[in-house]
Amino acid sequence: MKIIIVGGGSAGWMTAATLQSQLPKDKITLIESKNISITGVGESTIGGIRDWTRLLKIEDKDFMKDTDASYKLSIKFTNFYKKKSQFHYPFGVPEIKENTATLNDWWFKKLFNPKTPNSDYADCIFPTQMAHVNQNKFDTSLESAFHFDAVKFGIWLRDNRCKKVKHIIDDIVSIEQDKNGIKSLNNKYKADLYIDCTGFKSLLLDKTLKEPFESYTDMLPNDSAWATRIKYKDKRKELVPYTNCTAIENGWVWNIPLWSRVGTGYVYSSKFVDDETALKQFKKHLGQEDLEFKKLKMRVGIHNRLWVKNVVAIGLSAGFIEPLESNGLFTVHEFLWHLLRSLRRGKVTQWEKDNFTYRCKKTFKQFSEFVAMHYALSVRDDTEYWRNCFNKQWCDKLINLQQDHLVGFQTIAYDKMHKFHFNERGGMHCIAAGMNWSPTDITSLIYTNYRNIENIKKDWEPAIKRLNDRKQNAIKQTKNKINLFDYLKKNIYT
Repeated sequence: MKIIIVGGGSAGWMTAATLQSQLPKDKITLIESKNISITGVGESTIGGIRDWTRLLKIEDKDFMKDTDASYKLSIKFTNFYKKKSQFHYPFGVPEIKENTATLNDWWFKKLFNPKTPNSDYADCIFPTQMAHVNQNKFDTSLESAFHFDAVKFGIWLRDNRCKKVKHIIDDIVSIEQDKNGIKSLNNKYKADLYIDCTGFKSLLLDKTLKEPFESYTDMLPNDSAWATRIKYKDKRKELVPYTNCTAIENGWVWNIPLWSRVGTGYVYSSKFVDDETALKQFKKHLGQEDLEFKKLKMRVGIHNRLWVKNVVAIGLSAGFIEPLESNGLFTVHEFLWHLLRSLRRGKVTQWEKDNFTYRCKKTFKQFSEFVAMHYALSVRDDTEYWRNCFNKQWCDKLINLQQDHLVGFQTIAYDKMHKFHFNERGGMHCIAAGMNWSPTDITSLIYTNYRNIENIKKDWEPAIKRLNDRKQNAIKQTKNKINLFDYLKKNIYT
């Protein structure tokens, strides 16, 4: 099979590297313009990136030094629930071991000790991970992702994992079509399959094939961003193993510590604030004026179909969820995984194309609703933006009882209101705890169990003690671990 990838950047070169690795007999060509503007907001990844690097047999030491990379153990959310609040969403699975019952151990701790801070949830349920996060330590045994320069990452893939990929620098000025989709590019580049990696422009799927686009702005209102880079003042202290997301007047600010600098940006909604006012808010938050700022416009949503005739869209050209949960590159490698599963059959039927679209859009919708919950559970009402989040009708299916097989708003609501606990996978339990959205309460205990509250409290005291003991033990065991900066300096940036 002849495959042409249109567009470079991290999405294009991830696609090229994946196809070269997994389909070595196919002829892969990547065409990119030398004048293309690279978005470059995907500097933070989540744990799924490890699945992709493992598939391509990429070791940390192979690329980290060349991409200004660091390790990431968690995402910190500041001021989302309300002002002066904070909590973490650590990577990995909850440390529910031998004598610990369920995630509800902590909820009962909170129930019987209301002054317990919401941030304590991650400390108790992920004690080892959070002991390293809170003390700025690192260990290779931990579940981790990366902070890296997405532009440099694309270049590294091009130079190190795409040597058999034919690389063409050219502007696509004409696209010829026939009944099968695209016939040729510039009347000379022909392929069996064309992969659109042209970013928000979506040159092939959108501009050429006119595939309709479904906007998600009703659920995810942020559509703009200002981005910049800042220098470290105290690198050993400020180089932390987590992404910090801080809610401000009309959105939130990301803070991503790379090895040589910090990437930061303000994601906001143009419906509630104009660009210049947003820039002023961002500068005020940073406390710095003399920086170079880049304006970004985001297209939030996804196309109706992602595989149309002989065109597949990967990356921003397919769809985009705002970057609150560092999902930009996640959708790239997830969609690529599903694409590989379809291509391995050889000839691809329409059924296979439709199945690809279904699976990718389901993943996309699930993630979108997960991100939306960060706003839906906020009790902030200090600006019009946050009052809109507070009063917004988020999901009609919840009140109209419409069936939906997606794991989203409905499942989350059901877990809390009927099961009285959250699924330990997927991360919703971390967000719920941080946003003070408890699945347990005194009324429900009395109503459903007909038991004396004092007896329930007595029954749960041993479990609560075990949580506290595990947290303290993890803190002690982590004190002598190596600092993240020192680990990187010793093992990566030698």
